[in-house]
Amino acid sequence: MSLVERLNQDMKLAMKNKDKLKLSVIRMVKASVKNEEINQGSPLTDEQVLAVVTRELKQRRDSLQEFDKAGREDLAAPTREEIEILLEYMPEQMGEDDIRRIVSEAIQQVGAQSKKDLGKVMGVLMPKVKGRADGALVNKIVQELLS
Repeated sequence: MSLVERLNQDMKLAMKNKDKLKLSVIRMVKASVKNEEINQGSPLTDEQVLAVVTRELKQRRDSLQEFDKAGREDLAAPTREEIEILLEYMPEQMGEDDIRRIVSEAIQQVGAQSKKDLGKVMGVLMPKVKGRADGALVNKIVQELLS
């Protein structure tokens, strides 16, 4: 089943169960997907839909960080719930050990010696971990291993 079909099915289920938060999050994702389809002029592949979900997830995480920093628990709590809902549509996330192993392989593959080679390493690495690992964590590990 494609990701769009799964979103449609979950949206119907959320309507039946009167789960307003889940319904709202799914509608928001579907709207983002539709906007992206309009921009491209064609239906999105599952990989492109996953990129939209990843972008929405990143926006929520950034917002959550700001809410926590400002001490706004009234806004942080629903944002955490939205993140949990969005995570249901993401592939299984890689653990830090798996990321470190892949980063080490990428560093050896490109022959990186210092932080100057960060771009080369990230270029090889990101297609391998796309959607399965947080880019900020990957970047942090790469910098740590290159220093």
